[in-house]
Amino acid sequence: MKSRRTFLKKTTLAFAAISMPTFYTYGNKSEINMPHISLAQWSLNRAFFSKTLDPINFASIAKNNYGISAVEYVNQFYVDYASDEKFWNQMAKRATDSEVQSLIMMVDEKEKLGDSNANTRKTAIESHYKWVNAAKILGCHSIRVNAFGDGGLDELEASLVDSLSILTEYAAKEKVHVILENHGLHTSNADFMTGLIKAVNNPYLGTLPDFGNWCLNAEWGSTQKTKNCTNVYPPEEGIAKFLPYAKGVSAKSYSFDADGFDLVIDYPKLLQLVKDADFNGHIGIEFEGENMSEPEGIKMTKALIENVWESLN
Repeated sequence: MKSRRTFLKKTTLAFAAISMPTFYTYGNKSEINMPHISLAQWSLNRAFFSKTLDPINFASIAKNNYGISAVEYVNQFYVDYASDEKFWNQMAKRATDSEVQSLIMMVDEKEKLGDSNANTRKTAIESHYKWVNAAKILGCHSIRVNAFGDGGLDELEASLVDSLSILTEYAAKEKVHVILENHGLHTSNADFMTGLIKAVNNPYLGTLPDFGNWCLNAEWGSTQKTKNCTNVYPPEEGIAKFLPYAKGVSAKSYSFDADGFDLVIDYPKLLQLVKDADFNGHIGIEFEGENMSEPEGIKMTKALIENVWESLN
């Protein structure tokens, strides 16, 4: 394996070019042995929530602004159209016209799949059906769901196995996977989460390992603000345990040092795990930084992934 010093020298030169207009041109790198990169819509959440950008145009924004040809949608930006098949057919056409592949629908619903109340749990399961249908129309391979709930771990596990079994069976009929992401609390415990997958025992249930979100003492699990996170599941262990079930990888990023490395996440170590696992899906850019613009953060993350990947054995 190349030394970190060699890699630093190489990437320092690459990131030194940030001020040059040519740095953000696309298609210069050889695609041979490079990872498949997608853009998670959450990377532009500030722009979409403020209506600076229109979520209807997400596919063309990814392609035209960032040179990225695969996208991951967030259901929060489309709640008014959740059951509107005409709308989703139009969105599918927009993606096709932009030559962009739709991969995942990230679903965040109010009702929790792990709720201890059976009636509430039934509502939670059924509230996801419309997003499975939307994902199918778009051509997505998966919906990402949250495995939150209440009660002790044993009760929570039983509730989640029940709801995930039903939801995954429904999604499987539509050839859509259900995938679980580390999002804080017990969902960032890779042993607990892979235990759910084994218990459900359906090939359509998988994971979306996120480079961040390994905080065990906070919902959503962001490790960006370390003062709020006092108990962290080792990211390299979590990624390694999630990868055998992975349908995608979420490359979370927060902020960067002078050499272009993320200040919180060890990209060389985590990407090496992804490469060693022979993962051949998409690595999704999910910028969550607060100290730079979203476009700049997306471009920095894309460059970081590409440069690190190129340096790995």
